[in-house]
Amino acid sequence: MKKFFYNLIFPPFFVVAIFTALCVAGMILVSVNGFAFHPMYYVIYAISFYAVCILTAFLIKNGATIFKNAKNRIYKTKYGNRFFTDIEFKTRVTLYSSLVINTGNVALNIVYGFVFNTRWFFLLAVYYATLTVMRFALALYTGAYSLGANMLGEWKRARACAAVLTLINLSLTGVVLMMMYQNRGFVYAGMLIYVMAAYSFYHITTAIIDIIKYRKYKSPIINSIKSVKLAAALVSMLTLETAMLAAFGTDMPIEEKRIFIAATGAGISAIVIGISSYMIVKSTHEINKLKEINND
Repeated sequence: MKKFFYNLIFPPFFVVAIFTALCVAGMILVSVNGFAFHPMYYVIYAISFYAVCILTAFLIKNGATIFKNAKNRIYKTKYGNRFFTDIEFKTRVTLYSSLVINTGNVALNIVYGFVFNTRWFFLLAVYYATLTVMRFALALYTGAYSLGANMLGEWKRARACAAVLTLINLSLTGVVLMMMYQNRGFVYAGMLIYVMAAYSFYHITTAIIDIIKYRKYKSPIINSIKSVKLAAALVSMLTLETAMLAAFGTDMPIEEKRIFIAATGAGISAIVIGISSYMIVKSTHEINKLKEINND
C-alpha cells in the first residue's frame, strides 16, 4: 500500500508529462467553451488537480538536479557561457526579453479594458507602456556605451528613470482608486489562476533578489533596470490580488475588498516612491560630485 501511494504521487516522468498536457488542454477547453456546472468541468478539474500535485512533487524531488543539469548544458554553449559570465550581455538580454513581456502586458490590459469596459485597465496599460519606454531607453544606452564607461551619463539616466517612476505612481494611485470602487478584476479560467499566482510570486521574488544581488556592480544603469523590474513585479501582485478576490471573494463584503486593495496599493506606492526618492537623491549627489571633479 505504501508503494502504491508513492507511485501515485511520484509516477514516471511520461505520466507527469501526459497529465500536465491534459491539464493545459482542459484549461484551454474550459476557457474557450465554458463548462461551468457541467460534468465535464469536474472531470477536467480533477485531472488538473492531480496534474498539479504530481508536477509539484516531481519538481520538488528532481527540480534542483534538472536546474543544475540544464544550467551546465547552457553554460557549455557559446551564448549561454556569455550570458552567465558577461554582465553587459546578460543585461541586454534581460532588458529586451522584459521589453517583450511588458509589451504583452500593455496589449493584455488594453484588451481587458475594452472587454470589461473598465478604465483602470487602460491606466494599467499606460503604466506598463511607460515602463516599456524606460526599458527601451536603457537598452539603447547599453547598446551605445559599456557599463561604467560614462558614469555621468549613467547617473543622469538613473535620475531620469527615478523621476518617471515617481510620476507614473500617480497613475497607479488612480488604478487603485478605480479598483476599490469598481467591483471587477482579472478573470482566469479554472486553475490558470494558480499558474498566474506562481508566476507573480516568482516575478516579485527574482526582482527582490536582483535588487540585492546586482548592487555589488555599483552600476546606476543596472540599478535602474532592476528598480523598473521591481515596479512591474509589484503591480503584477496587485492585479493578482484583484483576480483572487474575483475568484474566491464572491462572499466577501465589498468594504473588506476595498481595504485589501487599498492596503496593497498603498504599500506598493510607498515602496516605489521610497526607491525612486533614494535614486534621485543618490544620483543628484553623484552627478554634482562628478561635475566638481570634471571642473577641477
